Amino acid sequence: MKTIGLVGGMSWESTAHYYRIINSEAKRLRGGLHSAPLLLHSVDFAPIAALQAAGNWQEAGKILGSAAKGLERSGADLIGIATNTMHMVAPAIRDAISVPLLHIAGPTAERLIEDGFKTVGLLGTQFTLEMDFYTVELEKVGLEPLVPQVGITDLNAIIYEELCRGIVRNTSRKTYIDAIRHLALRGAEAVILGCTEISMLIDDAVSPLPTYDTTELHAKALVAAALE
Repeated sequence: MKTIGLVGGMSWESTAHYYRIINSEAKRLRGGLHSAPLLLHSVDFAPIAALQAAGNWQEAGKILGSAAKGLERSGADLIGIATNTMHMVAPAIRDAISVPLLHIAGPTAERLIEDGFKTVGLLGTQFTLEMDFYTVELEKVGLEPLVPQVGITDLNAIIYEELCRGIVRNTSRKTYIDAIRHLALRGAEAVILGCTEISMLIDDAVSPLPTYDTTELHAKALVAAALE
């Protein structure tokens, strides 16, 4: 099995889920006492979040590119970025490394298409919803993404002020459920949990639409790629 390099810490709450899912999937596929060969560079999220807020994506790209390059030097055969939003700087990260970078949107889009969906809702940070770096990846494979028309700042605040700090509130869960209902009324057939923390709040048991958890799908795809 190849060695997975993971750039995490954005936030560490979701990176912890990555670690569990990657190793659980490796055990499921390989059996016995197997786990995944994994290198993790967990960044300090506060400076990254400040760069996001300032719109300084170039500097953020340098930091994550350097982290990914360090993982490659340490023996990583492929790289995953354990966050949706920071795929904004995926091109800079790819330029910094010579091993493959597995984009988080790819496995999610593939599963949606396999399941027969076309028009899909997208939830995530304000950056993910208002910039096109993510939706363009979905459109490339024929999906038609819908983003919320209202309440984006509230959804964003729940991510940064609560979920990234390990806080899970039922009132915030209701806010997300309401957003999914509005997406359904506009024609969404399923919803992408396009922030790696949203699965702390939302799953199929509470969602009005089928959910696609990018954290789980990306983590399992990293294992599949490492086993190829």
